[in-house]
Amino acid sequence: MVPEDEKSLELFLCIGLDERSARDIVKNNRNLTSDLTALIHQARVADGCDRTAGVLLYSVVTKYAGKALVHRPTLLEYIVSSKIKTSSQLDAAYSFFGNTGIEDFKLNEFEEACGVAVEVSPEDIEKTVKQIFEENMKTILEQRYRTSVGKLTGHVLKSLPWADPETVRRVIEEKLYALLGEKTAADNEKPTKKKEKKEKPTKVENAVLEAIPHPAEEELNPYSIFPQPKENLKVHTEVPFSDGSVLRCSNTKEVLDKHLKVTGGKVYTRFPPEPNGYLHIGHAKAMSVDFGLAKERGGWCYLRYDDTNPEAEKKEYISHIEEIVNWMGWEPFKITYTSDYFQELYDLAVELIRRGHAYVDHQNAEEIKEYREKKMNSPWRERPIEESLELFDEMRRGMIDEGKATLRLKQDMKSDNCNMYDLIAYRIKFTPHPHTGDRWRIYPTYDYAHCIVDSLENITHSLCTLEFETRRASYYWLLHSLGLYMPYVWEYSRLNVTNTVMSKRKLNYIVTNKYVDGWDDPRLLTLAGLRRRGVTPTAINAFVRGLGITRSDGSLIHVSRLEHHIREELNKTAPRTMVVLNPLKVVITNLEADKVMELDAKRWPDAQNDDPSAFYKVPLSRVIYIEQSDFQKEDSKNYFGLAPGKSALLRYAFPIKCTNVVFSDDTETVCEIHVEYDPEKKIKPKGVLHWVPESSPGKEPIKVEVRSFENLFNSENPAELNDDWLADINPNSKVVVSDAYALSTIKDAVVGDTFQFERLGYYTVDKDSTPGKLVFNRTVTLKDGYKKGGK
Repeated sequence: MVPEDEKSLELFLCIGLDERSARDIVKNNRNLTSDLTALIHQARVADGCDRTAGVLLYSVVTKYAGKALVHRPTLLEYIVSSKIKTSSQLDAAYSFFGNTGIEDFKLNEFEEACGVAVEVSPEDIEKTVKQIFEENMKTILEQRYRTSVGKLTGHVLKSLPWADPETVRRVIEEKLYALLGEKTAADNEKPTKKKEKKEKPTKVENAVLEAIPHPAEEELNPYSIFPQPKENLKVHTEVPFSDGSVLRCSNTKEVLDKHLKVTGGKVYTRFPPEPNGYLHIGHAKAMSVDFGLAKERGGWCYLRYDDTNPEAEKKEYISHIEEIVNWMGWEPFKITYTSDYFQELYDLAVELIRRGHAYVDHQNAEEIKEYREKKMNSPWRERPIEESLELFDEMRRGMIDEGKATLRLKQDMKSDNCNMYDLIAYRIKFTPHPHTGDRWRIYPTYDYAHCIVDSLENITHSLCTLEFETRRASYYWLLHSLGLYMPYVWEYSRLNVTNTVMSKRKLNYIVTNKYVDGWDDPRLLTLAGLRRRGVTPTAINAFVRGLGITRSDGSLIHVSRLEHHIREELNKTAPRTMVVLNPLKVVITNLEADKVMELDAKRWPDAQNDDPSAFYKVPLSRVIYIEQSDFQKEDSKNYFGLAPGKSALLRYAFPIKCTNVVFSDDTETVCEIHVEYDPEKKIKPKGVLHWVPESSPGKEPIKVEVRSFENLFNSENPAELNDDWLADINPNSKVVVSDAYALSTIKDAVVGDTFQFERLGYYTVDKDSTPGKLVFNRTVTLKDGYKKGGK
């Protein structure tokens, strides 16, 4: 452990974390280690604190990471001083801050909302527990000691939210013992497991703060499920044949020893995209699995282009893939191409024919489909080996026309697995290849090439998504037939995200037919599109890492979960500024025309006041601009903007009160409003407005273009719409404001710079910007719609 990690471990132990949890965090979660260390210093408890406060500080970082940063110093003070001492109080504090936002608040209101100084007497707890027992007596007597103490605790805490959960639990357990007596033999028997619908637990996180729960090993390290390379002697899979025989595929010790001698026992994986389009967020998960496993085990990961279809592949896609892999933070061990192995693949195909495991077939595509449906052998299946060898050589030399012959594997046409129906290994294509030119006139299929190249590159773990699971039989059958080393194959659930399409065919269609503005359109979940939108690799990797490596059904992940991780990242990294999308002119009538006040504005909401780099200057002049939506001609109850006779606070400045409204000739359209500012700040309005001043007296602010994006598809799962999926495209998925007003402090921003436009969202500078005008893409709004625990 490096010295920096040892310091973090010492800090975590000082605040009461148990040693195992502390070591797990330091070893496996760099972001959490950094965040928790910073929080301990911010709370000024580097010398230690009581364990209850330490558990709550841990919750601030893990459960509420990045939220309410503007009020965090106050919250930490209350936790450390034990004024907030339960998880219920912490929940209430964040609920209060969620409603308060960035505004100032009254401490007495905060304390009341959080139950500060509220003491729940032992008598109150005893009385409430007695009442809950009476209400649930029948269930308690039936279930006896199998009664859920946590559920009973939750019922009590609903009535007494500020009671100490530990005390409540102790009283419940004592009450159970008094009612039921000593445990019987039946009480100690393990209950028969029944598949029941899981009930949502009552929201009493840490109902008892006995200990920080230890996550399962695969949660801390999702790669722990994979075996070590030296263990690759076990039977990978069983391939049943229609004649009743079973092929049990495994490496011999001799083959494995030869493999281990080449690899040195290291893990070797591969990320094998097909260069027929741009990578999307599903590929980000694949990268996390392939590169992540190799990195975690100290091994290597190939970037291998699966370039077996020359008609669909372009050098543009090849260049993009390498560049985007590097952008995502992954470094390939080597960059290879399936086409690098075309000669070896051809030689092995010849060997397959010689061994009687392949034959040249003359059926066309329709005939092959018909015969497969009927589970019938091709009429060419039993042709002599020498004849197939001769025909295969003619295929290679271009002597047979396209579509007139294929090389097929001789597998099992009556198998229950359709991927054993004599798969095609080679087809004729007179198309030049992006990597090999016009050297070859036959090209291997994915089913033939993929497993063999895995073996030739000594891949230890061949990882792919679940739709390839049925191909596992063919994968191992082919390697077994050739006597080649067999990698360990494992399939995981495919990533599907709501309100988009992930099919490369569909993506290619909407790009080619200009439904979107190219592969990097910010509305797409291509990695290029996400980058252009302002999403960071850190946020994408955090999102896919959080999904784990499971074999679940691959159900839809709501896009709000991705957006949650984006906000978490940008909240820490994006400096604040102010931009007005739809400007309304405001004249401050009691401010002299030539007077300009330089005000301090924060780039970071939690910045220390003694850090000058955390502030920038905003000039307040007689004429400023606010959002049109922040003014109403008539006031209403739940409206906190300006209205005639009403006040609001200018962010970083003063309260202003509307004194006059200037209309256009139609007497309906508001041209400008007149206000008076309160230099003494005696007024305490609820509403806070962002604003932009004139760039200089009498001169408009700088203009920028702002593009806001919504979901590209209206339906959560447009793939289910079949042929109607194009009709589901959201016509309002892109909204452009051409002449928004911005502070001059951002005029020198460059492509890729990201800001938080206060009260609006996070925005990044787009590549369409010109020296005369910046263009911004909205990355994500400020409001977080993701509920943890959901998909």
